[in-house]
This record gives sequence, C-alpha cells and structure tokens, in this order.
Amino acid sequence: MEVENGHLVVMKNYPPQFTADAVALYESRPEATIRSVAADLGINPETLRNWVRAVGVSRPRGRRTQEPSQPPTPLETENAASRKKVRELEEEREILRKAAKCFAGETRW
Repeated sequence: MEVENGHLVVMKNYPPQFTADAVALYESRPEATIRSVAADLGINPETLRNWVRAVGVSRPRGRRTQEPSQPPTPLETENAASRKKVRELEEEREILRKAAKCFAGETRW
C-alpha cells in the first residue's frame, strides 16, 4: 500500500505482458499522452509513467514527418482518422482481453 495525495492506495501487481503491452500502446500513439493512455487502460498514470521510464521510451520533440505538398481532402482526412481509431481500439481491446484473462486466473472465489 502507498499514500498518494493523502489517500491510501492499494498497489496492484500487473502481469509483465500487460505492462509491456501498455508501454507498446503508448509508443504506438505519438500524439497520445501518458495520462490519456492510462485512462484508456484504467490504470494510474504514474504507474504507466514508471513503466515507460523503466523501458527507456523517449519521444523526439517536434514534428515527426514533413507536411505533404498537397493538403488531404476531407474524405482522406476522415478515412485516416477512422483507420487510426480502429487500430487504437483493436490494440486496447487486445490488451484488456489479455489483462482480463490474467486477472480471471488470479481470482479464486
């Protein structure tokens, strides 16, 4: 147990595969913050931040790609956003599926 902001917090032990998947999800989303990925996974942002630091993930500052010469059409923009969202949701679902499987094995009523 740990005290955080004056509240007693129970420290959870996450399976190694879940931690690795969570860090990989953060790495795969250059625009996402630790806080947003942690919220998506239902974990404490500081926990994810510690995992990211332990692995040594760092993100370069500034733009990652050059701007295209022609601006995308609204349909291209919408399609790209939709494909990106589908990929993110599939990754999250897979991580949560693995976590549920691990935690279901730990729970013995």
